[in-house]
Amino acid sequence: MNIILLSGGSGKRLWPLSNDIRSKQFLKLFKNRDGSYESMIQRVYKQLNNVGISTHVTVATSKKQLSEIYDQLGANVDVCVEPVRKDTFPAIALSAAYLVEKNGVRPTEAVVVCPVDPLVTSDYFRALIALQYQAENGNANIVLMGIVPTHNADKYGYIIPDGDKKLAMVKTFKEKPNRDEAKQFIEQGALWNGGVFAMKLQYVLDKAEELLGYYKYQDLLDHYLEFEEQSFDCAVVEKELNCQVMKFNGEWADMGTWNTLSKAISDPIIGKGVIDETSTDVQILNEMDVPILAMGLHDVVISASPDGILVSDKETSTFIKPFVDEFDEKVRFAEKSWGTFKVLDIESGSMTLKVTLNRGNSMNYHSHKNRDEIWIVISGEGTATLDGRRSNVKKGDIITMRAGCKHTITASKELKLIELQLGEEIREDDKQKFDLPEGGK
Repeated sequence: MNIILLSGGSGKRLWPLSNDIRSKQFLKLFKNRDGSYESMIQRVYKQLNNVGISTHVTVATSKKQLSEIYDQLGANVDVCVEPVRKDTFPAIALSAAYLVEKNGVRPTEAVVVCPVDPLVTSDYFRALIALQYQAENGNANIVLMGIVPTHNADKYGYIIPDGDKKLAMVKTFKEKPNRDEAKQFIEQGALWNGGVFAMKLQYVLDKAEELLGYYKYQDLLDHYLEFEEQSFDCAVVEKELNCQVMKFNGEWADMGTWNTLSKAISDPIIGKGVIDETSTDVQILNEMDVPILAMGLHDVVISASPDGILVSDKETSTFIKPFVDEFDEKVRFAEKSWGTFKVLDIESGSMTLKVTLNRGNSMNYHSHKNRDEIWIVISGEGTATLDGRRSNVKKGDIITMRAGCKHTITASKELKLIELQLGEEIREDDKQKFDLPEGGK
């Protein structure tokens, strides 16, 4: 069984914990029995691998999220990488070509495409098996999973089946409605669109050639920047006349908003916080090193990170995205495969960060054209490499890199440092990577 796990979105609806680098699926908010926390993608990936059938999972992700994927799922996870985000249709097309050409999957085999952020149990994964079987052996070009609605939600698209059988042809699709319209749809037997698709790989490749002009993996990769952003739903599914929907009546919840996510988080407080006894149904998720006090509040989520602070009624938090889209802010916190960085201060001509390197890890060997950098080691030990010269560093050491200097640092013990960036033009894309020379001087 082949599964493409879509993990490319930015997750702005979970701002300020999620950002352009650390998307919602990487937030470690779900508590395990041993007291540790895991993320959405870790939970779903683990569930997929515990289904008890032969399942091959390929994670479709963007280049910006690659190090986070490896950090959370391990170096052996199979990944198809988009050069840039182009929404779900180009991502699925690229992944289908990757499966056929790089993994040797036959084009006649079916693939199931599903998101990383549902809260589900084992019956969901059994339903994925049934979808895959129907797509491979039935006559429909696409088989969808339709979630039986539990209320007249206005944040999902709706699928109206032709009849009330478990498997039916799709009569029509409805965009996200208002609540009155949603109620009318449900009365017609409509199902929520859970973003789960099953189809043969050849069908995806044919659609890629028809709509993108290419179906070979390398051609898609070479021309990826030229493609328009378009979702698989709009570009393919809603125009497909030979489409079936399979009804799913099991446990399912979309974890894409604070309203739904807060119901799935077992701890009312994660991080420093206090909720007084007069408050009810309040959630605090705090990544700052300062306490949050909540008093006299009801049905509220409070979320704080270096990127910002959210205080919202839980239901209203569903509509956060348009406001976040207006923010023109630098990413102030991110988890990488090698550790973390946190922006402490931004001024004209300078930016100050706190960087933590995990033991045995290092940054890329790189240089900057338009800025100087200074490292101040505040704890730990490691090795700095500047233009091929290596030297041991420890607490209290100061390392200066002028613009153009190739540099990296490796932690022999957990290494924490302050990084000061100095320049008239400090940009994320001002970075050229190099191969680290062996041996050094």
